[in-house]
Amino acid sequence: MPNAESPRPSTRRRGSTPVYSLYGEAAGSPALDGLHLESIADRSRLHNWEIQPHRHGALVQLLLIERGRLVVRMDEQDRVLRAPALVWVPALAVHGFRFAPETDGLVVTLDQARLRALLDHLPELLDSLSEPRLVLLDRGATVTRVLFAVAHGLREDYAGRGPWRAASLDHAVALLVTQAARFAAAEAAHPVAGEGRAMQHLARYREQVERHYRRQPPVSELAAPLGITPTQLNRLCRRHLQCSALAVLHQRVLLEAKRELGYTNLMVRQIADGLGFADPAYFTRFFLRHTGCSPSAWREQGDGC
Repeated sequence: MPNAESPRPSTRRRGSTPVYSLYGEAAGSPALDGLHLESIADRSRLHNWEIQPHRHGALVQLLLIERGRLVVRMDEQDRVLRAPALVWVPALAVHGFRFAPETDGLVVTLDQARLRALLDHLPELLDSLSEPRLVLLDRGATVTRVLFAVAHGLREDYAGRGPWRAASLDHAVALLVTQAARFAAAEAAHPVAGEGRAMQHLARYREQVERHYRRQPPVSELAAPLGITPTQLNRLCRRHLQCSALAVLHQRVLLEAKRELGYTNLMVRQIADGLGFADPAYFTRFFLRHTGCSPSAWREQGDGC
């Protein structure tokens, strides 16, 4: 994953975060045939190179940044990326961008139905695309050059009317999306040099948390597939993440609670039940302890009380 710097924070309130089909266009205006392509400049230049936080109800997006620099706002975090880079935005993820002027790249917007039609025979790959991805690319790598070559070809086909155009578009989109998933998987399987097995264990632990957080299983259960003890896992988390293994799980539960409070109409007790809390009162105490306000107050006032 890219290294985070210290960009100025973006502010967001639940009531002011719109749902768009494409940014600046009301939800319900579908992308052409479930697919839309444009350069980063096409839309961001209209908004002074800044796309305010928003979400898409039924669209996913792939951004390929070929030149320049940007700040990505994804849920609760800001990250700085320098080209070449790849950003994957799943449906309902709150996201925004601040591009350095003249940043160059391609935005692929895809209806979830079309994505599923392309990859329904690969359920594990689809599952891996349910979370946001921010990936720094190696400019000199062959796979990076191929990735951008496919993107350029996709853009030409999209603008043209050649024979078997739809099939060509589908093949190119499937290749790009698959590669996005593979980059993320490669990062998890092969941490950067010098981080070694500790980073492998932490990456796998995060995968376990992502897979099981709604049950809130004990840390011992999450540590077992890693082949290490809960004590060893806690030591790794405290050393590299500055928190306990249980806190990593709680942070993921809290993020999902905020998402569901902010972007669904589920009742508090329904959210509590869906996140593994046997008692809504316990969920309220958990949320209050971590945020300083109750779930109902947070929902009314946005991300802060």
